Amino acid sequence: MENLEKIAKYRTIIKEILGHYASYKPSHGEIEMQFLSDTEHDHYQVLGVGWDQKTRVYGCSMHLDIKNGKIWIQINNTELDIGQALVEKGVPKEDIVIGFQPVYIRQVSGYAIA
Repeated sequence: MENLEKIAKYRTIIKEILGHYASYKPSHGEIEMQFLSDTEHDHYQVLGVGWDQKTRVYGCSMHLDIKNGKIWIQINNTELDIGQALVEKGVPKEDIVIGFQPVYIRQVSGYAIA
């Protein structure tokens, strides 16, 4: 698959997975889930913004980047196994980097090191 075609496919897959996750409303609080998509720089995030009673909620649930033809999982603060979800959508494991893990753990993860 040509690189530009692969990147376009990866953008679509990421938008589908993260957009679907962001469509869920948290079970408590007045929290808006936002899906941020920067296709120019290939940064994708799901944020929770709002209030849970008297507590302000603001945080990144998921952050994925596309760098050098690979999908980097920068953070995953959810129960969703994003790596597995990507694989199920057709992304090869060698094109997925668990960026929030140190290299010595990535070496045994079954995914790409970098």
